[in-house]
Amino acid sequence: MKRLAGLSALALIISSTSGCGWLWGQDGYFRDRGSDYLESRQTAPMQLPPNVDAKRLDPLLPVPMNVAASRAEGEFEVPRPQALQAKGEVSDYSLQKSGDSRWVVAQRVPAEVWPVARQFFEDGGFRIADERPQTGEFSTDWQRLDQLSGPLARRLGSRVSGVEPDSEIRARVRIEPGVQRNTSEIFVLTTSRPAGSTADTGWPSRSDSPSLEAALLDEMLASMARSAEQGGSVSLLAARDFDAPSRVTLSEDGNGNPMLSLGADFDRSWSSVGRALETADVRVDDLNRSLGVYYINLAEGAVKKDEKPGFFASLWGSDPSEEEIEARAERYQVRLTRVGESVQVTVEKDINTVAPADVARRVLTLIQENLG
Repeated sequence: MKRLAGLSALALIISSTSGCGWLWGQDGYFRDRGSDYLESRQTAPMQLPPNVDAKRLDPLLPVPMNVAASRAEGEFEVPRPQALQAKGEVSDYSLQKSGDSRWVVAQRVPAEVWPVARQFFEDGGFRIADERPQTGEFSTDWQRLDQLSGPLARRLGSRVSGVEPDSEIRARVRIEPGVQRNTSEIFVLTTSRPAGSTADTGWPSRSDSPSLEAALLDEMLASMARSAEQGGSVSLLAARDFDAPSRVTLSEDGNGNPMLSLGADFDRSWSSVGRALETADVRVDDLNRSLGVYYINLAEGAVKKDEKPGFFASLWGSDPSEEEIEARAERYQVRLTRVGESVQVTVEKDINTVAPADVARRVLTLIQENLG
């Protein structure tokens, strides 16, 4: 019935356009309105009672006098607007703030950010004490500010407060995949101790000198921006073991059911799985973040944002009806569960029934292949 109605409407449009001007003519529904503004006229300004104290009312959209008084006749083609000139390029690196937290966001994958961040600390005179490319972390040794390179030591010394000049400092840098695809987030944690002390104070949960952390982030941001202009390098070790990853493992639980283990916190895992499902063209009908569940339909493709059917597609009835979609639906649940410091991803038919092993493995493989 829907297809018949579409064909009838199309036939009516075609027959109407052959001899009637009501549709396309000068007075038709689809006429060109590009010159209508030439007929615009100004009206008298709004009048207020004399006893009302109000500020002057100016017209919001006044018609220019030369247009209102124009006696030009015929068609007039409105010129196309000129393209805006770009004022400058957006940097690959930017500083983000949330409350007291600060970090650098890079429009690059961690494998490209790792060597740039490490090079900044080495060029600044820091001694790298420990590095773990597989987890995106490195830390520096205890050093006094005057042991750093001259320019960096002077800039830090002029900005840092709460740290004695002869105190020793060290920093830990953590590089994580960003929330957006192919981005990274760089965090810096700093701590200090009295000069000559041999006590290992450990790493605090937050920098004990926020001004030192802020100064290092600003200096690192400027250095990374300069490096981006000159071209960068890629850490193959970080690319192999950190980006793509040993952090994602497809295995089986004790009952032989497939599961995917993600070595990340729940927030990052949730957004990564959501992006992976969209990239893999898997339809997500609904989601419940508090339960950690994506409700998917394997019989349909992913829903694209702002995607609407075309004019002729709607006439011909090419979109399936809700009854057709429901009849062929293959609905499952992708569930994320916190387990220690990692997240496990499983596939279920419903809350009480696991999905068939072949279906679960297919879905989890799609997620694994599209993570990143």
